[in-house]
Amino acid sequence: MSDDVATLLGGLATLAGATGAATLGVAVARRPRPYLPAAHAIAGAEVADPLPAVLRHGLAGLTVPVRPGPHGELYVGPGAPQPGRTLRRLVLNPLFARAQARGGRLCRDQRVPFRLVVEFAGPNRDAGALLRAYRMLDQQLRDHAPLLSRCVDGNLEAGAVTVTVTGIVDVRELLAVQTERYAFADGSFDDIGSVAAPPTLVPMVSEQWTRRFGWDGCEPIPAEERHLLHALVRSAHEDGRGVRICGLPTGSRRARQAIWTELSEAGVDVIADTDHVALARHLRKHPVRRVAVAPAVRRPSPSPRRPDVTQSV
Repeated sequence: MSDDVATLLGGLATLAGATGAATLGVAVARRPRPYLPAAHAIAGAEVADPLPAVLRHGLAGLTVPVRPGPHGELYVGPGAPQPGRTLRRLVLNPLFARAQARGGRLCRDQRVPFRLVVEFAGPNRDAGALLRAYRMLDQQLRDHAPLLSRCVDGNLEAGAVTVTVTGIVDVRELLAVQTERYAFADGSFDDIGSVAAPPTLVPMVSEQWTRRFGWDGCEPIPAEERHLLHALVRSAHEDGRGVRICGLPTGSRRARQAIWTELSEAGVDVIADTDHVALARHLRKHPVRRVAVAPAVRRPSPSPRRPDVTQSV
């Protein structure tokens, strides 16, 4: 603690007593962390309630695995659906309640949408069941439409939260025919320049690091891999898309920090990892240098129900 803060707390203790000073100290300790647009959490299977820690550390996104279950609900986590562990209860309701209570933002310094990636997982890969599951999600999202990024007649409007769907093979066809929708499809670098997957449908490309790169962070990155990374990110940005990298090697923290640094230097918009606290700490010290070239966003008319988050989805 700096001398100035120590002096301030000491003075307050003199005026208000030891109890008042202790209360203030708790308030300072609980002050929310700055919002980190590039930090993205991947929910671990062992975490019972992933959202609170993500918001507390200022991470700007969360990937959560779900699977269809009884009563028309989507259930979070592996194994058989557990009572109460629904996407609606653990993620959607608290996330949107927080944004509603703060006038359309999750935190005071939010400037880009919170990116919620809903990953349909599990052994049930029946296409019909997964498409029905998407319709469940679509209906739940429409209950919170004023706070969501949306696509209306081919125009993007940014909201407090952007929802991306992955794990459903045919979801693009289902999304493409919706004239007004509140979710987007996950993409890859192969979608860059694709007419069939425009940025209004796939605004962000996302790939596992190990699909194209062999570097694990233990040694200096090979020059050819660094060149490839920068070229892919630049191509995505020029195509009006953001970039999210996930599936990083599970080596030592020092090796992961080396990879995070290279991703930041390349201008990767979203870095996803399971080591949430260390990733947040790293990005507070080494923020991503470049902001993605945003696709055209039609700003909605001023309304008390629409959040003032204006960056790309």
